[in-house]
Amino acid sequence: MITGRLDSSEEITDMYEIGTQTKNVVYKDDPAAGFDMLAAAGFSCADFSLNEFLLNTELYKGNKNDFFSKSIDELKEFFEPYKEGAAKAGIRINQMHMPYPMYVPTVSDDINDFLRREMMPKSIEICAFFGCRNIVVHGLKLSHFLGSEEAEWAKTEEYLSDLAPMAKELNVTMCIENLYTSIGNHIVEGPCCNAARACERIDRINARYGAEVLGFCFDTGHANIVGIDMEDFITTLGHRLKVLHIHDNDGRQDLHQIPFLFARTRENKPSTDWDGFVRGLKAADFHGVLSFETAPVLTSFPDEMKEDALELIAKVGRYFGGRIEM
Repeated sequence: MITGRLDSSEEITDMYEIGTQTKNVVYKDDPAAGFDMLAAAGFSCADFSLNEFLLNTELYKGNKNDFFSKSIDELKEFFEPYKEGAAKAGIRINQMHMPYPMYVPTVSDDINDFLRREMMPKSIEICAFFGCRNIVVHGLKLSHFLGSEEAEWAKTEEYLSDLAPMAKELNVTMCIENLYTSIGNHIVEGPCCNAARACERIDRINARYGAEVLGFCFDTGHANIVGIDMEDFITTLGHRLKVLHIHDNDGRQDLHQIPFLFARTRENKPSTDWDGFVRGLKAADFHGVLSFETAPVLTSFPDEMKEDALELIAKVGRYFGGRIEM
């Protein structure tokens, strides 16, 4: 029986590849050192945090930098040390996170045109440059502005359609993600929180292009704070599930913490339904990377304990892998 808690008696295996974000580990001054740290901690894969180079917090303020104004050749030259460092450390870049949002309704047309015409296609090309198959893309949070979820998705699909031919040519799969949004200080379901609709949309778009240009990234933390049934959602996704964002929270805020750190009661029942998560992955026959989106944790630990924190995250990943295999 799966208990939902990390117990020393449970089997921990290496059957699944384990990954985590490059954010707060891999730095431009010495990318190789960061990838070496990930490898030493027990990771074989990495989620490349491309979103670090164009911060959403600045975009919401109407500010942007010129990073993606570089030519694609200049960007490849910039990222070459990262690519080499990962290869030397034996770390595979299995997934990447595109900067987000793709569109901000409250900023100038110049910024939104820049995001659509420069940042987005160059992100796909950078993904291919790393030999990475999957790039996570946030759907547009526009239901409040457009009046419905259907209108919101239509706008998202318009943006994805811009990229689909390039994605097909470069063998990159764009992975939409279950998100939350805030309305009046209340957290509610955001884009892509209906698994059946997501499946229909993914299948329809992939059929249109004759390739897997679209897939899904399941985010455990976002699912937890809006009350998604993880087992049912992941089971419904099935083969469309390509990548994961594994992290924990208290059920109220998007905290991106290590699994099993939060409890709903003094009896220490986990805040997140990790049992359902594991059952869902088994039912979906998921054999991808167990990838953690827990970068914020690393800034709360002293620098001297960063490697210890990473080792714990990797160990939790091996634990999940063992439970899925049982």
